[in-house]
Amino acid sequence: MLFSMLLFLLAIGVILGGAAVFTNGVEWLGRRLGISDGAIGSILAGVATALPETLIPVVAIFFGDSQTEADIGVGAILGAPLMLSTLTIPLMAAFLLFLAGLQKRSEHFTLDYHAVRLDLNFFLPAYAVALFVAFLPAPALRYASAAGLFLMYLWYVKIHLTTGVVSEMELEPLYFARKAAHPMTVMIAAQAVVGLGLLIGGAHLFVHAVEDVALGMGVSPLILSLLVAPVATELPEKMNSLLWIYQKKDTLAVGNITGAMVFQGTFPVSVGLLGTGWDLDFASRLSVLLPIIAASLFLAQIRMTGKWQPRALIFTAFLYGGYIAYLFLR
Repeated sequence: MLFSMLLFLLAIGVILGGAAVFTNGVEWLGRRLGISDGAIGSILAGVATALPETLIPVVAIFFGDSQTEADIGVGAILGAPLMLSTLTIPLMAAFLLFLAGLQKRSEHFTLDYHAVRLDLNFFLPAYAVALFVAFLPAPALRYASAAGLFLMYLWYVKIHLTTGVVSEMELEPLYFARKAAHPMTVMIAAQAVVGLGLLIGGAHLFVHAVEDVALGMGVSPLILSLLVAPVATELPEKMNSLLWIYQKKDTLAVGNITGAMVFQGTFPVSVGLLGTGWDLDFASRLSVLLPIIAASLFLAQIRMTGKWQPRALIFTAFLYGGYIAYLFLR
């Protein structure tokens, strides 16, 4: 147990370092590619930092040799959107208010709300498909839905890359070339890859450490797959977004989360639809419904007021807390 705790602390350090290196690199990469902040956060950062938790279901479902491993893969698929929508976004809002209390920034988000609406408008129907198929998991419907979700994500990427305004915000020097006012593309790409490698490596260390602790405490496989693994592998999104909130780069911070929600609600779900029977029990179906409720509330707030109120976002954390209570008490 002591070794697992030391491994846990090491993983946190690696993830924090990787988040700083990656966010700096991806900002420069987006600037070099000439794409908007919304696309940088939602596509480049959102997909790249979603890779660690995406690898878990792919390996578990297609390379596992037991039903238990397939179930863990499905749990990891469902746990990611749950974590992002009902815990990560409230955490980000709380951190913004904390910084505002310290007079480090204003207490309001400064966002490209068009990009946020785009993300939520894609996530909601995509994840609704995942819930619908759980009630009618016929092979033909599963395969058609998997193909549709994959094409939907490609359409989403196309829209993001062809819309939005390129930011003119001043960037910090590239860590791999601090003295260069216009660093070479190869250095930018190398730093982004190194940062991503640190994030993935730190996430895997974290998974092993948390898994050892959870199993030592007798936590059930369902709780491990739905809660523990996503908590570990979602840390990259959390750390990147909190860092960007601190730097007052709210569009990058929020896009990193909502973009990851779109990715997690399409590609990994397609993996589950193709590789499993997608015959979800009540607890699993509930874990799909809660992110849909949270995302609907996020979108409704923008449509009604034109912006997000951080204090209102925090309340969606009760959905996550209630779900944890249900799993432990059922």
